[in-house]
Amino acid sequence: MVRNIHMILEYDGGRYHGWQRQEHESTVQGRIEHVLRQMTGEEVDLIGASRTDAGVHALGQSANFLTRSTMSIEEMKAYLDTYLPDDIQVLSLREAEPRFHARHRALGKHYRYQIWNSPRKNIFERRYYYHVRKELDLEAMSQTIPLLVGVRDFRIFTTALSKDKSSLKRLDSITMEVEGERVFLHFKGDSFLYKMVRMLTGTLIQVGLGELTPEEVRVMMSQPREKRHILTAPPHALFLVEVYY
Repeated sequence: MVRNIHMILEYDGGRYHGWQRQEHESTVQGRIEHVLRQMTGEEVDLIGASRTDAGVHALGQSANFLTRSTMSIEEMKAYLDTYLPDDIQVLSLREAEPRFHARHRALGKHYRYQIWNSPRKNIFERRYYYHVRKELDLEAMSQTIPLLVGVRDFRIFTTALSKDKSSLKRLDSITMEVEGERVFLHFKGDSFLYKMVRMLTGTLIQVGLGELTPEEVRVMMSQPREKRHILTAPPHALFLVEVYY
């Protein structure tokens, strides 16, 4: 009997070339599949809800795999806890219905980008924050956010758009949290283009630095087919927080 196992996991993406399996590179999917093969004795195809980029982290990645293993869920969890590397952790496992598919069934995703806004370095958290030394104009950033939200053509916010993939996406919300020198940008939407969150973040940072005005962003959004130079925020400060079903 074939079982469908759904997992929620977290990982530090710092030393991986993204989620998706690559022949000659270390990836999160590839590393987990190696352990799953050892555990089940089968060739396992792990399906991830989000193909996070190189260096991007996850607090709540969702994935599933099919297996004929008779191990209990508790035994599987114990095995994965023992043999996965220290920067990957399975938070939960469950038996899913046969037709569950982590990517196709996802209704939305939540990403968080972390900015350290201070002339002072953040030595001990530097691997997880993007350091912006100049004080950001948070009010201008807040004024820009509504211009980016909704069902829109986001083609200017990606560096790779395949012919069979639509650039029309639904961005449900962008919210900004400020805790002293820490600025958190939360993005929630149905799905995201390659580098879209990082380029949206970069645009908001450019507004915060006075390099773009909210009006210029409004014009950009009204002319999505015009090529423009947009800052792509680095990957090390981006987290996949949750996948919604």
